[in-house]
Amino acid sequence: MIVITGANGQLGRLVIKSLIKTTPPSTITAAVRSPEKAGDLAQAGVNVRAADYDRPETLEAALRGAEKVLLISGNAVGKRVAQHRAVIEAARKAGVQLFAYTSVLRAPATPLTVGQEHRETEALIKASGLPAVLLRNGWYAENYMFRAAAAASSGVLLGCAGGGRVSAAPRADYAQAAAAVLTKPDQAGRVYELAGDDAFTLTELASELSRQLGKPVSYRNVTEADFRTALEQSGIPAAYAPMMARSDAVTADGALFDSAHQLSTLIGRPTTPIKTVIAEAIREGRIPRS
Repeated sequence: MIVITGANGQLGRLVIKSLIKTTPPSTITAAVRSPEKAGDLAQAGVNVRAADYDRPETLEAALRGAEKVLLISGNAVGKRVAQHRAVIEAARKAGVQLFAYTSVLRAPATPLTVGQEHRETEALIKASGLPAVLLRNGWYAENYMFRAAAAASSGVLLGCAGGGRVSAAPRADYAQAAAAVLTKPDQAGRVYELAGDDAFTLTELASELSRQLGKPVSYRNVTEADFRTALEQSGIPAAYAPMMARSDAVTADGALFDSAHQLSTLIGRPTTPIKTVIAEAIREGRIPRS
């Protein structure tokens, strides 16, 4: 049995969608905080079990009988290490044969703010003795779509990344990679540095937006402090704005660039380019045409 934690989330659902293309749904378990929100997964034949990162007793029940587990990192900044520790312990007690974790690109050295919690989690996994595989995901292309939507309206894409290149790919590509790892043999001990094939600067992102929208959109580089203020003024919670601004700032130094093509190798096809992600967002109305 393969257990996917956080399976009601955006990435988790995409992993299951990819898995059921090659794996019987009855051998997949969606571990979710709110089972009532996973009715569609149950209807598809996937097992649904209650699992709350903050309630260890639910994790032991959810992982019982698991052969493989994918721990999708939590989104509660500052609480993730404790939450992940509970899942790791439950997996250890269940005696899983493969434990996969969605970490961050070049976790040991990344200057990204989120890096510390991923480093600590990776250390916990190593100390647990679990047969493990690390999926160090680069940036999701979707991370830029809310900024693209604002830029479509204002004509200005704001940031502090300078000329730094971003090797982003959409969640679906990373999800396919996770599904591949969970179904391939001999994955324990592997570390994958996963990123998109086609890197872009924010200037190039603005140019592509302009091309597809048929109107001027330009990139404006500002200081990290000014970008943080702009994020807060746009409605981003004060707890997240500094982290987001810092992520942009370290992009200028190459923190989100990678040219190893491990993601495309793992999924057996080129990763989805940013122009395709933009086109889909425009088509779905997430980026306004006017």
